[in-house]
Amino acid sequence: MPEVMTKSQPQISQPSPAPVAVLIVAAGRGSRAGEGLPKQYRSIAGKALLSHTLDALSGALPDAIIQVVIHPDDTRLYDMAAQDRAIEPPVFGGGTRQESVQNGLMTLQKHEPEFVLVHDAARPFIDAATIERLLIELRSGAKAVLPATKVTDTLKSVSNGVIAHTVDREHLYAVQTPQAFHFDSLIDAHAATTGNELTDDGAVMEATGFQVQIVEGNPENFKITTAADFEKAEQNFMTQLPDIRVGSGYDVHRFEDGDHVWLCGVKVPFTKKLKGHSDADVGLHALTDAILAAIADGDIGQHFPPTDAQWRGAPSDRFLTFARDRVLAKGGMIAHVNVCLICEKPKIGPHNAAMRARIAELLNIDIDRVSVQATTTEKLGFTGREEGIAAQATATVRLPLKG
Repeated sequence: MPEVMTKSQPQISQPSPAPVAVLIVAAGRGSRAGEGLPKQYRSIAGKALLSHTLDALSGALPDAIIQVVIHPDDTRLYDMAAQDRAIEPPVFGGGTRQESVQNGLMTLQKHEPEFVLVHDAARPFIDAATIERLLIELRSGAKAVLPATKVTDTLKSVSNGVIAHTVDREHLYAVQTPQAFHFDSLIDAHAATTGNELTDDGAVMEATGFQVQIVEGNPENFKITTAADFEKAEQNFMTQLPDIRVGSGYDVHRFEDGDHVWLCGVKVPFTKKLKGHSDADVGLHALTDAILAAIADGDIGQHFPPTDAQWRGAPSDRFLTFARDRVLAKGGMIAHVNVCLICEKPKIGPHNAAMRARIAELLNIDIDRVSVQATTTEKLGFTGREEGIAAQATATVRLPLKG
């Protein structure tokens, strides 16, 4: 029987699925959370609230396009919160939430996403399971899906402090974010409702006749609005970081001819300078070692060897932020740091506040988690003879337990 020859079938490449986009609305002022920074940039468990939200979403959707909408005045705060995350450059919001969302959607158009999830920056506890429920419904053909939880409290309608009547809660749900949509449908709905100042993207879809579905939300996915919410969120995050570590560091540099010293990130005028391969900031060197010791990650000499020419004259804040990022990469937080400078001169007191502020800025933690002290050796030893400066440092770090 003759052999039958067959041609190999050409491989047909399957189109890549359209990307999922996440739009985080972070342009508000958050006045109900109390005085100070806008709430999305206030620190919780050692990181800005927005940082926690970005981490939660990028963890649940590692391949998603993430776009944040911010207030024009918050660029510096945003850069500190976003750091080097692989997300889109921020876009500025408008005068209302709806305008802010529209600005974000217009920016995302170039990526041609199939779906978009619109999320409040102030909801850092969003979980992957909720997001998966939303995407399942979108992939099944839904145009708009919201996570929601059944209202369980008794509701009262009140007028002038007096209950008017009890509200039937049978069909009432509390809606959360992210709210999930077919991208083209949402952008069309926003265009059709421009100027209506709707405060919810589900309402935008409702106003243009779309059917909006719900899926089960998560009660832990609460929106941080008040000062009490911040306290609750801090407690929640702390329970996730039960592994408490303490590390110590020590460093010494001798004096040489010069006109200033770098101490704890601050340039201090003086009649000498400290000798070293980098800028010889003895305080930041000791603190870098303390943080690395807390996470058992070597020391400054291993990561930045003095034999390497690239670190000649380098500012020591690069070493400290490296140690900070090693902690963050482990999902941890820096809970407290202390630096004790040991010298006769220069006087540290006049620069103490600036040193604390600079360390807090570099570590992106509250200043009340930073201590800078100074002491002398009562004229004893090399510091007593004013031949140099020594520094001791401690760092307390909190880490999640290994799974």
